[in-house]
Amino acid sequence: MALMTLYDTIGRIATEKFASLTSKIQDDTATTADKLHAEMLAEIVALAKNRIAVNENEHAAKSGSNAWVERTAQSHFPHIRLHGGALEDDPLLNR
Repeated sequence: MALMTLYDTIGRIATEKFASLTSKIQDDTATTADKLHAEMLAEIVALAKNRIAVNENEHAAKSGSNAWVERTAQSHFPHIRLHGGALEDDPLLNR
């Protein structure tokens, strides 16, 4: 199985589950576990959106567009790790 196919499938399932849990929360039928799972999925979705925005901005900057990028040096492309720190050499970009 191709790695990106696996990631795409995980992403689709996670967003479907997040929508389902959000609906249960809105209907006031969510359990404590449902609420915790929704919080975790919300964090993952937010991190994924951040990763996509960083990738798009870095691509635009490399293409010569006037895009904002967060870096302290030309070779430094930080973004958010799951624990909140900076990651200079993102493995997702180096595949």
